[in-house]
Amino acid sequence: MQINIGRRSAVIIGVFILVAAGVISLSINKSDSDDMGGMSDHSGHMSTSTNSNYTGADVMFLQMMIPHHQQAIDISNLAMKVSKDAELLALAKKIAADQAAEITQMKAWLKDAGASEDPGHAMDGMGGMLTDADLATLKAATGKDFDILWLKGMTGHHDGAVHMTMMIEDAKNADIKAFGEKVVADQSAQIDQMKAMLARIQK
Repeated sequence: MQINIGRRSAVIIGVFILVAAGVISLSINKSDSDDMGGMSDHSGHMSTSTNSNYTGADVMFLQMMIPHHQQAIDISNLAMKVSKDAELLALAKKIAADQAAEITQMKAWLKDAGASEDPGHAMDGMGGMLTDADLATLKAATGKDFDILWLKGMTGHHDGAVHMTMMIEDAKNADIKAFGEKVVADQSAQIDQMKAMLARIQK
């Protein structure tokens, strides 16, 4: 299973060009008095962004990252059923839990922005996402072969997410910007871990 990095990069670059050119010019300003569900804190409560100004790039990022995260959850759940590797199982459990919480957060931001969750296009192969063929290969694998395919697939998937955060590097919304920085930090660390795991399993 291999991720088509060239196609992924080309699509992401195309998205950046569209945003930079102002093709998508959504800018929504919400009153500070709005009280809706939003950002997750340690107590499990939700609050909206403290800076309720969402640009087209912010909204597009959220719309694309939700299905991206959902696929990571789906294949992590698969790993928890198939893999016997303790470290891989622990990582899959963490990815599934963390990204489920982040999906809840992103959906709350889109609701706060008055925007749809629909990105308006298919995400197949974008941002390192596994294609239908990749998924079929992964689902048919077992044992060590499954672990290797999963690690390679999730590494590419994480790498795609890190690249996608370029869309919000200059976000004016402090919460959105901080979210992107957290995605980069968390997933970059997991990429390093998965590369080490792959080297261990392939010995």
